[in-house]
Amino acid sequence: MRVLGVDCGTERTGYGVIDTDGRAHKLVATGVIRTNPKDPLNRRLCEIGAGLRAVIAAHVPEQAAVEAIFHAVNVKSALTLAHARGVALLTIAEAGLPMGEYSPLEVKSSVVGYGRAEKKQVQYMVQSLLKLTDRIASEDASDAVAVAICHANRQGAIR
Repeated sequence: MRVLGVDCGTERTGYGVIDTDGRAHKLVATGVIRTNPKDPLNRRLCEIGAGLRAVIAAHVPEQAAVEAIFHAVNVKSALTLAHARGVALLTIAEAGLPMGEYSPLEVKSSVVGYGRAEKKQVQYMVQSLLKLTDRIASEDASDAVAVAICHANRQGAIR
């Protein structure tokens, strides 16, 4: 099964595509869709949607997973993040992909074994689980791959 993981953000939306049988995972692609913070939000949201459509077209995932919004102290940041997440959900729905949503706690627990793990720990475990020689440089992309791995682990447990 090929899974697209997405870590939403208005400046940087990370993505990761893996091939998986539910237990073993192989990295297919990873990257970050970057937008200019000086651009109006509506333009940035269009860029995120276009970027995700291009990733879906290029790598043809069978399923997708998105990280759920965490409870942020800053309401304005949470609302802005919700806009980016809405674009990701719409783009995935337009592609007709089955989708899972996982809290940061679920993702970290699934990948690291500890729900309060730091980003560097997530990067290290993603590298280890995928047997990569180097860690994924971008934390956003690494987090997206972790979301995909979490989804694969959950789907593997269901089978």
